[in-house]
Formats: sequence, C-alpha cells, structure tokens
Amino acid sequence: MTPDPHSAAMRMTPEAGSLGASVEGVDLRQVSEPDLQQIIRWLGERGVLRFARQDLDALALKRFSARLGDLEINVVRTFQEPGHPEVMVLSNIIENGRPIGLPDAGQSWHADMSYSAVVAFANVLHARQVPQRDGRTLGATEFCDMAAAYDDLPLETKRTLQGRRATHDFNKFWDMMRARPGSTRAPLSAEQRAAKPPVSHPVVIRHPISGRNVLYANPGYAVRIDGWPADESERLLGQLFEHQTRAQYRYVFRWSVGDVLLWDNLRVIHQAVADYGPDEPRLMKRCQVMATRFVLQAA
Repeated sequence: MTPDPHSAAMRMTPEAGSLGASVEGVDLRQVSEPDLQQIIRWLGERGVLRFARQDLDALALKRFSARLGDLEINVVRTFQEPGHPEVMVLSNIIENGRPIGLPDAGQSWHADMSYSAVVAFANVLHARQVPQRDGRTLGATEFCDMAAAYDDLPLETKRTLQGRRATHDFNKFWDMMRARPGSTRAPLSAEQRAAKPPVSHPVVIRHPISGRNVLYANPGYAVRIDGWPADESERLLGQLFEHQTRAQYRYVFRWSVGDVLLWDNLRVIHQAVADYGPDEPRLMKRCQVMATRFVLQAA
C-alpha cells in the first residue's frame, strides 16, 4: 500500500453526525499540495471542515481559496474587500453611517450559487469578529446534509426525481431577504437580473468527489420543477424542502474568532442564525469557489 503523502502533522477529527470535522496541524497560508488534496478528500467525506486559529488577510484568504478553483466576483459588488473583489465582506457593523458588509447574508436555507450556470463548489468563510452575549456565542451557521436526505427518501420519490430538473432563480432569495422587517436591501437592478438569469439543474446529482447521490433543489433558489404543472411542482418542492431541513440532517457550527470554515455547496445547504443585535458585531470574510473543475451530473 502506498503511504498517504499528506503531512503527518495534519489530522482530521470528525463530529458525531454525518457532517462536520476539525482539521488541525495546518496553516492555510502555506498548504502543501498533498495536504490540499487530502483536505479536498476530507471535504467530500465530511461536507464541512473547520480550521481553527487561522489569521488570513484578504490576499491569503484569496490565495488559499483559489487553489480549490476559480473564484466568484459577486454580482452585487457593494461589499467587496478593497482591492480584492473576490473577497466579500459579511457584517452588521456600521462605520460613518454606512454598513461595511452585507448585513443579512444567508439568513435562510440555501445552497450558494445554485442560481448560476456554473454553481459553487465550496465556500471559504473566515471569522474576524464573533458576537457574544452573557458568555454565549451567537451567529452560528447551520447546515443540512443533502446526501443523507436523499438516502432517506422513499423509493417512489427517488423514482419520481430521476431525470428531473429544477429552475433556480437568484431573485427568489434576494426578495425573501428584502421582505424581512428592517431590511435595507434594494431590489435587484435590471442589469443585476440580466447578469443572473434563472438556470436549470438536475434535482439529484452525483457528487463528483464522493460519488453519492445528493438532493440539489434548495429552499432559497429552486422555484419550479421543469415541465410540471405549477401546483404539482409547488407540492413536490414543498415536500422536498420540508424533508431536507429536518433535525436529523442538521449540523450547527458555533464560531470562534480565527475560524476558517470550508464547506461543500454540492453536499450541504446552510443558513446563518440571526440571533444577535446591531450592537453585537459580526464580521466575516468570504471567498466563493466555483465548480469549474466539475460538471453537475444527474444521478
């Protein structure tokens, strides 16, 4: 047997459920190629990986993320790191009367970039400030496992989904966030809508790393089953959304300053927990890794 060439210092400790693991013994500013390949294998296995005590400036965050694939420049360009458009700022902090980042990012179940013709492979999120109250950490991120959710579907539902496609629309999630009390989001401009028109993807995909079947129709962006009557499409999507967000598929991650969280957007859906106030600062820096090395294959 050929020995694993990755660094002996790097180790992975899985969480109790199907999702989540902590990776220790690696500085993301200087990852060897064997270690990077092992990280990708672990990501395919566990879906969400935590790297604690990292200190990455925007350039270092971008450099690590770019080794996983091409990086997105978000169509909403208001909250990008100066000089680094691939790094998006997510924050509720106000400076000089203006928000420094997107304050309500991801506060409902979704899979990043499923509204794009080229979808997202991985999200790399770095915690710079984490809200605290009475000794409790706030602003957790929750995940649901779409591979486990698919496995548990009734056989009849699996047969129904075989070969089906669903349309995903960027504007669905954007308008959901705009409708929330206190939202300051403006409606998407005609130019922004044109840059991200609705797209169609298989409802079930075969994961390119693990080979497992995965549900790929999420509450944030999926709007209809292609070719179905509206009422039947709405009923099936509603059933899928209810099923995939059940507690048994859920993993809750509670942040510490310095954490880098790497998650697999092909495997999980996620949401940010908005349990903190405007005077409890939260600051995250994000790179979105596109699935340019993969093609979504129907299961």
